[in-house]
Amino acid sequence: MAQKPTDFKPYVPASERKPEFTFLALIVGALLVLIFGAANAYLGLLVGMTVSASIPAAVISMAILRVILRRQSILENNIVQTITSSGEALAAGVIFTLPALFIWNMQPSLLTMGIIALAGGVLGVILMIPLRKALIVNEHDTLPYPEGTACAEVLVAGEGKGKGAKIVFSGLGIGAAFKFLTDAIKAFPSQVETTIAGFKNAAIGMNTMPALLAVGYIIGPRIAGIMFAGAVLGWIGLIPLITYFGDFANQPIAPADVPISEMDYHMIWDNYLRYIGAGAVAFGGIVGLLKTLPTIFSSFAGAIRGFKEADNTQGTLRTDQDIPLSLIGGLTILVIGILAFFPQIEVGILGALLVMIFGFFFVTVSARIVGVVGSSSNPVSGMTIAALIFVSVILKGAGITGEEGMLTAIIIGGVVCIAAAISGDTSQDLKTGFIVGATPRWQQIAQLYGILIASIVTGFILILLDNAYGFGSSELPAPQAVLMSLVVEGIMEGDLPWNLILIGMAAAATVELFGIGSLPFAVGLYLPIHLTSPIMLGGIVKGWIDRREKDAAVRKKKGERGILIASGFIAGEALMGVIIAIAVTAGFVMPENAIFGPWMSLVAMAIVTGILYFTASRKVN
Repeated sequence: MAQKPTDFKPYVPASERKPEFTFLALIVGALLVLIFGAANAYLGLLVGMTVSASIPAAVISMAILRVILRRQSILENNIVQTITSSGEALAAGVIFTLPALFIWNMQPSLLTMGIIALAGGVLGVILMIPLRKALIVNEHDTLPYPEGTACAEVLVAGEGKGKGAKIVFSGLGIGAAFKFLTDAIKAFPSQVETTIAGFKNAAIGMNTMPALLAVGYIIGPRIAGIMFAGAVLGWIGLIPLITYFGDFANQPIAPADVPISEMDYHMIWDNYLRYIGAGAVAFGGIVGLLKTLPTIFSSFAGAIRGFKEADNTQGTLRTDQDIPLSLIGGLTILVIGILAFFPQIEVGILGALLVMIFGFFFVTVSARIVGVVGSSSNPVSGMTIAALIFVSVILKGAGITGEEGMLTAIIIGGVVCIAAAISGDTSQDLKTGFIVGATPRWQQIAQLYGILIASIVTGFILILLDNAYGFGSSELPAPQAVLMSLVVEGIMEGDLPWNLILIGMAAAATVELFGIGSLPFAVGLYLPIHLTSPIMLGGIVKGWIDRREKDAAVRKKKGERGILIASGFIAGEALMGVIIAIAVTAGFVMPENAIFGPWMSLVAMAIVTGILYFTASRKVN
C-alpha cells in the first residue's frame, strides 16, 4: 500500500545533518560537468540525441568521495550528480539551437553564447522551484520521475561501495584511445563503406566509433532498428532513386548547382536527402508534441496550481527549504532585462516578452511531463520547433526579418529550449534529493552552479568543434540545429526547397500510420547510414543479452552495467574529440592517410563490441 506523501521518510532523515554542499563536491562536480557536458554536446551534434549523465556521475562521485577519499555522505554524492546533470542538460539545449548561428556564418562570440545558455539555464531552474512541493512532494506517489528515482536507487545501493566506477573509467579509456587512434594518428580509418554492385549510388558503410555503438546499446534494439530503417530507405532507396531519374537531366536541379548525373551518393545526401530528412524530423517532432498534448495541458494546469500554492514561507525542516521566492523574482527580472537590453543579445522588449511567454509555458510543462515519461522522452525538440514557428511568424509580422529576424528567433528559441531541458533535469534531480533526504535549497544552488560552469565552456566547445569539423557536415551533421535553422530560414526568407521537405514529412507520416513513432525513423533518414549502422550494432548487442537473460532482476543489473561502460565510451570519445579539436585550432596538422586499411577498423570495432558484450553479459554476483 502506497504511503501518503506526508508520511514518506527519506533515506537521510530531515533531523539529521550530513556534509552536503561542500567545496570538494563543487570541485568534483565541476570536473564532471566538463566531461559529460562535452560528451553530450559532441553526441548531440553527431546523432541528434543525448544521454543522461546522472547515474554515471553518481557512480564516479561515489568512487572518488567514498572509495578514494573515504567520505561517508550520500548527500555530498547527490550534490555532485546534481551539478553534473545540469551541465549535461544545458549542453543538450545549446546544441539543438545555437549551431544554427554557425551554419548561417554569423559566428557568435563566446560571450553571446554564454549569456544565452546562462539565461535559459537560470530560467529553467528558478521557474521550476515554486513547483517543487506540488510536483515532487505532494505527488510523490503519482509522478515517478523515472531517472530521478533510478539515480536515488543507485546512490542508496552504493553506500560505502562505489561499485561500477571501474567500469565507467574503463569505458572512458577505451573510447578516448579509439578516438586517438582513428583521428589523431590515423592508425586506421574511422569510416568504412562500400557500394552495391549493379545498383548505382547505393552504398552502405559504418563509422567505427564506440560512442555510436554505446548509443545503440542505451536506446535498445527497437529504437535502433527504427533509426536504421530510416537510413536504409534513404541510402539504399531514395539516393539510388534520385540518381536514376537525375541521369536523364543535364541541368542542375535546385537546390544543387551541378547536375545529378555528376554527383556521388555523398553529394546527393548533402543536396537532397538532408532536406527530405529534415522534413521528416520536423514532422516527427511536431507529432510527438501533439501526442503529448493531453499530458501537456494537464501538466500546465497542475503547474499553475503549484504556483498558486507556492508562498514565501520556508519549512522548519531542512528538507523543506527552497530558494526564497523573492530571490527567484529578482533573478527572473534580471534575466529578462539582460535579454532585452544587453548589447551582445538585445532581443528587445518583444523578444523578452516572447521568452517569458514560451519559457514559462514549456518550463512548467517540462517539469511535470518528465515525471510521467522521463527526461529521455521529453519532447524538447518538438517544443522548440513549435516555439520557433510561432516566434518567427510574430517577428516577421512585426517587421523583424532578414538576418536580424533569424538571429533574434534563434536566441529566443535557444533560451526556451535550454530552459525546458533544464527544467526537466531539475525536476529529476529534486526527485532524487527528495528520496535520499537532500536539502532542496542546496540542490537548487548546485543546479545554478553547474549551469554557470557549463555556460562558460559549452560555447568554447562549439567553436572548437565547428573549426575542426563544421556543423552540418557528414562528420558532424548537427541534425537538430540544421532543422531549427531550416524552420527559421524558411519562414523568414521563404527560399527553402519545400517539395523535398514535404516528401520527408510524407515519409514520416507513412511510418506514423503504421503505428510506429516516426521521430527515430526521421533521424535515421536524415543521418548518413554510416552513423546509424553502428547504433544498430549496439542495439543488437543489447537485444541479444536481454533475450538470453530470462530473470528480470538480473537483466536489469546487467543492463545497468552495460550503460555504465557505454557512458564511458561516449565520454571518452567526446573528450578526445574536443582535445583533437583544440589541437586543430592551435594549428596542429593531423595525418591524412591511415596507416592500416579499413579491415583494421572492422577488427577494432569487433574488439570494442566484444568488450561491451562481455562486460554487460558477465554473471551478476
